[in-house]
Order: sequence, then C-alpha cells, then structure tokens
Amino acid sequence: MNKRINCVVNGKRESLEVQVGETLLTMLRERLYYTGAKKGCGVGECGACTVLIDGVPINSCIYLAVWADGKEIVTIEGVAQDGQLSKVQQAFVDEGAIQCGFCTPGLVLTATSLVESGKKCCREDIKRELSGHLCRCTGYQNIIKAVEKAVEG
Repeated sequence: MNKRINCVVNGKRESLEVQVGETLLTMLRERLYYTGAKKGCGVGECGACTVLIDGVPINSCIYLAVWADGKEIVTIEGVAQDGQLSKVQQAFVDEGAIQCGFCTPGLVLTATSLVESGKKCCREDIKRELSGHLCRCTGYQNIIKAVEKAVEG
C-alpha cells in the first residue's frame, strides 16, 4: 500500500508516494538521492543514518517515511550554506575529527542540533548527546573536541 507524503528536505518541498513500510532512509537515498545518510546497522544503534526532523536527530533507518509527512528534514547535504561549511563542519575539519567518514554525517547532524539548541553544555553533556553514534576509527576524542569548539562558538 502506498501513501502520498509532503515534506521539506533541505529547504525543498517534496511530494511523493511511499510504501507504508518504507523507511525514511530508503526514501532519502533511493527516491530523492540524498546519500549522505548511511545504512550502518539498520536497527537504530549506530547513528550513521541520522537526519534532523524538525531540528531533532532521528535514526532514519527505523523511522517510517510516512511519519515524515508535514515534517522538515535536514540531511548532511543541507548543512553547508552557499558553499560554506557550517560551524560544526568546520570544527570537525579543524580538530581532525574525520577519518573514514562513514559516521561523520550523523555526528555532524547531532552536533548541529546541539549547537542550534543554544544550550550550554559541558563535555559530559556532549558525550551523552553523541552516545547514539558508533565510530570505529577515531576514539572519539577529536569528535568531542570538535563539538566543544562548535558549541563554544
């Protein structure tokens, strides 16, 4: 069974038919060709598929596309503006928080949500916010430093 949904993805209005059991990750990657969100575990544990839905980080591999009706979605492709890296993206570059890059889009989006919330946070708060992400390469220290830098401004 299909359902028509309307949503905004990276500032662009989209209207499309989705299968009722289709994940948001599949819709984004296979129908709209936003490939920054990755399929890692497929069960919402690794964070590689993270996107922002109405400003909140969500694992798109376990979020049904039909639930996105009326929502605003941001993928990693929508973070940089006018060819300029966002504050979070630049902090990741500056702090060497990127290695293979598979986990980076999800981490950047979660950090973006934290920065945009305006909350004051300490290192432990940042660790807690990033706890839904797995990274096999970095050991997390440079990632945490990058988020601290972005949060501090």
